[in-house]
Amino acid sequence: MVSLSVLLAGASAVLVSAVHPDALPSYHYGAPLHVECMNRSSETGEHLENAQHELEWIPFPVCEETNKPLEFHYGTEGEVNCTIAFVSDPFFHLLEFYIHSDAPLSCRLPSRPPAHVEVVGEEVPEQEYIPLVFALAGTLQQSHMHISTHLNVLLHSTPKHHMRPHDSGVLDSAIAYSTSPLSHMEGSYTRKLIIGDALPLSFSVRWFPTPALPKTEGKVEWQGLGGHIYASTVFYSIVSFIAGVLLSGMYLMGVVMPRRLKGRAMGGATPLGYGLNGVGNGWGYTKRSID
Repeated sequence: MVSLSVLLAGASAVLVSAVHPDALPSYHYGAPLHVECMNRSSETGEHLENAQHELEWIPFPVCEETNKPLEFHYGTEGEVNCTIAFVSDPFFHLLEFYIHSDAPLSCRLPSRPPAHVEVVGEEVPEQEYIPLVFALAGTLQQSHMHISTHLNVLLHSTPKHHMRPHDSGVLDSAIAYSTSPLSHMEGSYTRKLIIGDALPLSFSVRWFPTPALPKTEGKVEWQGLGGHIYASTVFYSIVSFIAGVLLSGMYLMGVVMPRRLKGRAMGGATPLGYGLNGVGNGWGYTKRSID
C-alpha cells in the first residue's frame, strides 16, 4: 500500500503546481528591480561557482549617484545614470572580456517579487529570474580602451490579466546594448578608459507591456505602465469633444425641437396662444358667441 507520507507529498506537489499566476506576487509601478550579475574570474573570464557548484551572482557595481548597486524601477521610463567611481585592475580586465566578446556581461532581474506569505503544507514558490545581458561595446588598445558609455535598456512585461491592476505586473524579458560604439572617432558617446578612472554609464530605459514590440504604421508606440499622456492624445480628445457637442446640437435643433413643436400647437396656457395675427386675446382663450 502507498504510505500516507507519499500521498501527502504528492498532494502538496499538486497544490504547488496548481498555484494560479494571479495568486503570486507582482511588481507595483515604481518598485525597484535590483540588478545582479554573474561572478567571473578576471584572469580567465570563466564564471565562478559556490561550494554547491551553483553559479555565483553578485550585485552590479555601486553607482555614485545612489550609493547603491544599479537598479531599475518597474514601469518607469527615462534616463538612469550610474557612475562607477573607480575601475580596479580586475574590473578593467573583465571589461576587456566583455568588449572583446570573450565573455558576456550576464546579469539577471527577479521576474516577480519574492513571496512573503507562506501556506502551511505548501512549499514557497522558487524565485524566478529573467536574463539581462549587457552587450557592452567599444575598442581595445594596448594601454587603454574606448568604451561606449550609453546603453539602451528594453524591458518587457508579461501580458496583462484582466484581474491584475494596471500598475502592477511581472517581468517577461530584457536586453541592454551599447549605442554608437564607434563614435570615439568623432569624440562623443564613448570614453577613453584606463585603470583607476571613473566609468560614467548612462541607460535609456524603455518599457513594453507585452513581449512583442508594438508597431503602428511603422512607428513604435508605447503607452507605458504609468499612463503616459502625449500631446496627440490631448488634441484628439479636444477635437472629439467639440465634434460631439456640434453633432448633439445639430440633432437637437434639427430633429428633436421640430418634432416637439409640431406635436404641440402654440396655445393652451402659453402667453401667445391664439394671439397671433390678431386672433384671440393672447392667453389661450377664444371668444365664443352666446346663443
